Amino acid sequence: MVAGPGSIVAAIPMPALLIARDERIIAANAEAVALLGATIEGRHFITVLRQPQTLEAVEGALRTGAPSQAVYLSNDGRQDTSFRVTARQVDEGGTTGVIVCFEDETHRAQAEQMRRDFVANVSHELKTPLTALIGFIDTLRGPAREDPNARDRFLGIMESEANRMNRLVSDLLSLSRVEAEERVRPTARLDLAALIRATVRSLEPVAAEAGVTVALELSSGTTEIVGDTDQLRQVLVNLIENAIKYSGEGTTTRVALTGPSYEPRVRGQGVRIRVADSGPGIDPVHIPRLTERFYRIDTHRSRERGGTGLGLAIVKHIVNRHRGRLLVDSTPGEGSEFTVVLPTG
Repeated sequence: MVAGPGSIVAAIPMPALLIARDERIIAANAEAVALLGATIEGRHFITVLRQPQTLEAVEGALRTGAPSQAVYLSNDGRQDTSFRVTARQVDEGGTTGVIVCFEDETHRAQAEQMRRDFVANVSHELKTPLTALIGFIDTLRGPAREDPNARDRFLGIMESEANRMNRLVSDLLSLSRVEAEERVRPTARLDLAALIRATVRSLEPVAAEAGVTVALELSSGTTEIVGDTDQLRQVLVNLIENAIKYSGEGTTTRVALTGPSYEPRVRGQGVRIRVADSGPGIDPVHIPRLTERFYRIDTHRSRERGGTGLGLAIVKHIVNRHRGRLLVDSTPGEGSEFTVVLPTG
């Protein structure tokens, strides 16, 4: 039994149309109907496709028989979408026309845009301290050559800028490793309460220097989960350090662990790590973008405090690898609370 042109179009795993020599659409699969509308069969292709590049590609294939390509832009209600359109002449079952396929390239285009933005951001982040270092070196070789006070001051600033670049490179390497492992589920078991205690102890000098008290609220027993010890320590360090930095002198940062109990967000047994600060809080407009690479609410203040703009991006990817959820609750003037929900198994 020979399949008809309609059944062939229906079997194509992407939006596809068959346009006859009279320039009318004679077959469309379910994906094409979802993309272009439910009443497209029988209509002239110009009234359906509309975009000049796509129309030229179809007309060229109908006129010359040569394959042609174009870009078709749309929107799925959540985001702009981009398709690579291929038009090829077919002669099947007595039907001669052009088959038009739409290959979704949205994610590829987004990935390419992310790559360009990432390179631009890294270049900008590195250029600022490098420019400062070059300027201070020139000054030390010239006007400040014989000025010990200026020399010490400039060397201190140069050390700070070099350390900032070192932190940025370290965070970039961490982010790269985390992204590479994001789809690989951890298999080792660890005592999360013990890890939190050890992490807080390691940050006691940071808290003491900032004049902040870190209050722990943990159960007395062990809390075992499946996870990567080094990565979860990195999550804790990032969240607790941020809380200490933004709480302010004489305040308290609270770190709590609750569970295990049923957690709807992970659809099973889970635990919650809460890190709450006493800082200025975050305007709700910023919260959806906090985990973007290099996104800062206050760029100057973040850099003054040694931030690279990558900490929460790293946290997000690690939490994703553990099939967990990162929640942010903040009220301007009342502090912020970051909650990590992790499955136990």
